[in-house]
Amino acid sequence: MSLLRGFLGGAAAGAAGTTALNAVSYLGMALKGRPASTTPQATVEKLVDVAQLTIPGSDEVRKNRIAGIGPLTGVIVGVGVGALLGLFRSAGWRPAPVVSGLAATVGALIGGNVPMTVLGVTDPRTWTAKDWASDIAPHLAYGVVVAATLWGFGRHAASR
Repeated sequence: MSLLRGFLGGAAAGAAGTTALNAVSYLGMALKGRPASTTPQATVEKLVDVAQLTIPGSDEVRKNRIAGIGPLTGVIVGVGVGALLGLFRSAGWRPAPVVSGLAATVGALIGGNVPMTVLGVTDPRTWTAKDWASDIAPHLAYGVVVAATLWGFGRHAASR
């Protein structure tokens, strides 16, 4: 498998995993009646401040742009982690699906939480068990779907 094909297949797996992560997150919100997290938007605002950038527009327009950019960063992380795993697979790293799933889960947790932690938007050390469960469950769904998709791509390529 070429590196480009692995990268693109991994990006597709990451997109599928991101859809699963969002579905589990939204299901949790619907079942528990909890609001959407504002940490993605807070992270964008903090990053813009630290980088001394400006998001243009009136207060309302700026707020709406940040509301769009925040969740988009999660999509970028999800697709990016999948793309990296696909690239690693095409370079010869082919762990069992469980290991791939755990690697995807950990990659997404790191990619999503480390920037928020470094910027001071959140502190995982203060999270309750319920907070951790609410964060880990969608990321596990992400990892399972990414691993299954990569495995499926590998089986398809092997059957040619």
